[in-house]
Amino acid sequence: QVQLVESGGGLVQAGGSLRLSCAASGSIFSINAMGWYRQAPGKQRELVAAITSDTTTNYADSVKGRFTISRDNAKNTVYLQMNSLKPEDTAVYYCNANPPRFPWGQGTQVTVSS
Repeated sequence: QVQLVESGGGLVQAGGSLRLSCAASGSIFSINAMGWYRQAPGKQRELVAAITSDTTTNYADSVKGRFTISRDNAKNTVYLQMNSLKPEDTAVYYCNANPPRFPWGQGTQVTVSS
């Protein structure tokens, strides 16, 4: 069973950047699609970015052009580079397969101040 540990969150001003990392305990080489999800207070968890094994990427409209997802299969790690952050990006960010099929990690909190 793959276990996922997210890191890299923090408090940043609007317009700033953060890079999130998701380390998997097992190999992600065989997992076709991985994704980054976020959940804001009082809202449902949503998929914001996804990447397939051939590095095809897809993004939610709300983050397109600002976020970049990438994966390093050799390191069993998925990344999310977040630029031009907005207050509405404030949420707990999680990674998982797409669609999700592993236990959720603890997530990493991203807070963007205006």
